[in-house]
This record gives sequence, structure tokens and C-alpha cells, in this order.
Amino acid sequence: MSTKKLFKIFVLAGAVLLFANAVLKEKDPLHKKIYNTTIIEVKDGQNSKKGVTDELEFKDGKLFSNFLMDKFDYKWLKYEINKDSTYIDSTETEIRYIEFESSYTDDKDQTMVMKCTIDEHAIDGEIKITKNDKLKKMFVFNGKEKYVKPKKKEGEAK
Repeated sequence: MSTKKLFKIFVLAGAVLLFANAVLKEKDPLHKKIYNTTIIEVKDGQNSKKGVTDELEFKDGKLFSNFLMDKFDYKWLKYEINKDSTYIDSTETEIRYIEFESSYTDDKDQTMVMKCTIDEHAIDGEIKITKNDKLKKMFVFNGKEKYVKPKKKEGEAK
């Protein structure tokens, strides 16, 4: 076998491996999930009486919050999953537990840190906005995963 043919085979095999890795690569467990939440501002250690509804959308390792977009102009924010595990609850059901964190510093030198836990379909978390390491605003939120109807496959009866 000539060197050129051998080289072509190696290049082709490498391309196939890269393609297979990209296609078969597992997305993170939050990919394409949406959570409906209620956000409450915390002032002087007390929760305010009014809550704001929000939607947290996860896609490709980033999250989007309508609340953070409207109030602080934060668009898609990267997050990092710190813990992804399962446990068995009292009803012998396997429950998925995820902890993640997202942080972002804007051009005004404000830093937003969001810490969340997801316990199966429920989400809880807090958002802190700081400037020069001084707390400016703090929010807490909780909610649940939005139910999305499964798409029907072609040919299925309605």
C-alpha cells in the first residue's frame, strides 16, 4: 500500500472519529429544559411581598432569564454544573439532583452570581448582584420545570 493511500485512510478515519464524537456527544442534563419560576427581591434580610414570574431556559451550556434580560440586560449566560447525581427518595423513586452556578461581570463592573439546585423537576436558587464586592441586590427564586408536550411522530394517530 502506498504512503499516499495510507495517509488518506488515516485522515478519513480521523474525520469520521471527529464527526462521530460531535454527533454522539451527550448534551448536558439541562439542555432544552425550561423552568417557570417566581423571583423575589430580598432587602435587609427580608423577602419582599411581591414576586415576579420568570422563565429560565437552558440551551448548549447557557441559560436565559427574561427577568435578568429586562432588568440588567444579561443575555445568554454560561453556567457550570458542580454536582449531578441521583438518589432514592422515600417512595423508592430515583430522583436526579443538580447544582449549578453562573456568574457574569458586565461593563459597569457589576457581578452577577446565580447559584441553583434542581431536585428532579423543582428549582431553587439565589441571585446576587455585587459591585466592588458590595451587595447591591439579592433575589431568591423557586419554581418547577415547564411541561412540554411531546411532539408526535409522523404517521401517529391523533
